[in-house]
Amino acid sequence: MNDMLDAQFAFLNEADRLKSVNRANCLLDGSRDENSAEHSWHVALWALVFADYAAPDTDIGRVIAMLLLHDLVEIDAGDHPIHLPNAGQAEAEEKAARRLFGLLPPTLGTSMRQIWDEFEQGQSAEARFAKQIDHAQPLFQVLCAAAPRPDHLQIVHDNLTVGRAADLCTRWPEAFGAAQAMLAGDKPTGCFAQTLAFLAEADALKSVDRATTLCDASRPENSAEHSWHIALYALILADQAGAGVDAARVIQMLLLHDLVEIDVGDVPIHSANGTAHSSATVQADEAMAAARIFGMLPNPLGDQLHVLWQEFEATQTPSARFAKSLDRVQPVIQNIQCGGGTWQSYNVSFAQLQSRVGDKIADGAPRLWPYVRTRAAPFFQ
Repeated sequence: MNDMLDAQFAFLNEADRLKSVNRANCLLDGSRDENSAEHSWHVALWALVFADYAAPDTDIGRVIAMLLLHDLVEIDAGDHPIHLPNAGQAEAEEKAARRLFGLLPPTLGTSMRQIWDEFEQGQSAEARFAKQIDHAQPLFQVLCAAAPRPDHLQIVHDNLTVGRAADLCTRWPEAFGAAQAMLAGDKPTGCFAQTLAFLAEADALKSVDRATTLCDASRPENSAEHSWHIALYALILADQAGAGVDAARVIQMLLLHDLVEIDVGDVPIHSANGTAHSSATVQADEAMAAARIFGMLPNPLGDQLHVLWQEFEATQTPSARFAKSLDRVQPVIQNIQCGGGTWQSYNVSFAQLQSRVGDKIADGAPRLWPYVRTRAAPFFQ
């Protein structure tokens, strides 16, 4: 068991490096470049909220899994902007895929590699929808910006005219029409535009810093990167789930769970001696934020996702308990990787770690906490 978990966490820790791969796109506020981990979270969220635009019987859970994994190869191969020549990129990505998925236990590595290959080949209904999302999101990352760069607008124009997004006119006419309208300076209307406004608002999560740092301690992790990473945790650590856990539902919860931090900010679990995170004030503020943010979506979708967020918060179902356990595990692993992290800055004792974090992990993933506790304990001696 430990050997398998060693391999799973080696892969998840290596995946942390995707948070340092910058893309050609900017955040909507223009403050900095978007990175590939944030992009992977955002397109997975796109797939969730635009699921009704997929072909009948498309497995949206598999689509989301593809989008969580699709850019991992950029850890080795780097981002490839769509408007630049791509000589050698396919070979570099293939080599990266062999190395990265090879970190996992063999059976799991093979299944994750198959999901990545399926996306790359683009033949199944799931892969076609995932590609559709991946081709559309960068367009609107430019078009929804407060002040789009002229060179970025030109790239969008070329992409819609002769690039890979040109066939969205038949693959996804609603997205193509909205993009054309926005490029012309008009505002799209209807359910697509309403959902797009929600996704544009979600971009702000990329600017919410957390107390936890990246594994290399180079900077604070942000809440969008964290949401992508723990959704990936749910995919890779699904074998740790107990009876009654719906793995696809867990991933959806984790994609959504921190959206309220757009309004409330991150409240570290060890802040104010561990009392702030679960205080009545914070819970009320987060409930108000959830009502506002999910209220941006057309119904019944907005209500459905709001209920999913509430299920995660209540932690009563097997899926919610497992999701909550992963939300507690990931910061512990980040702290181990960077030499103690927030445990030092908040002067956390091992007893506090057990009560604030360990009990939650043990509740939803009882086989996981002994493994994590053993590796965390030396930092408290």
